[in-house]
Amino acid sequence: MARERPRSGCAINAAVEVLGDAWNLIVLRDIVFGGRRHFRELLAKNDEGIASNILAGRLRSLVEEGLLTRDEATRGQRAAYSLTEAGIQTVPVMVSLGSWGMRHRDTAPELTIRARLLAESPDLVDGLMAELRELHLGIPRSDPEPPSASDRLRRAYEAAMQEESATRDSAAESLQQ
Repeated sequence: MARERPRSGCAINAAVEVLGDAWNLIVLRDIVFGGRRHFRELLAKNDEGIASNILAGRLRSLVEEGLLTRDEATRGQRAAYSLTEAGIQTVPVMVSLGSWGMRHRDTAPELTIRARLLAESPDLVDGLMAELRELHLGIPRSDPEPPSASDRLRRAYEAAMQEESATRDSAAESLQQ
């Protein structure tokens, strides 16, 4: 059960009590940016190799803390997790963390493309949050016309991957000569 009040009155402490666990942020990241909403999806497609018992505990905690809801599954169906408004409002936090990680840690270029775009484009962050509200809360976007923020992020990722592949191919050719 979620703690009714944080340990202190500090706003940073209150946020860290919910978001300070690395697995909580990774689970939220996979739901926000990976579109994963079911336990098996979150488990199988997690790049960091989260254990099933850890995932189950973190999902339960995120539901208790009010960042996710869990749809009750009927027999034979899989339960789906949805972001709440509080969960959607973690997107700017994750963008800031991604930006910090790009500047101060070794990261894979192909995995930082979206983080860089979001850090450079506040309108893209707003658009992504509007999409998440539509998907998870049923609140229609004010401008549903394409391209959506997620489409823009996907296209940028694909373009960067093609560019990286071309650069690798060019480097390999020059080594062979």
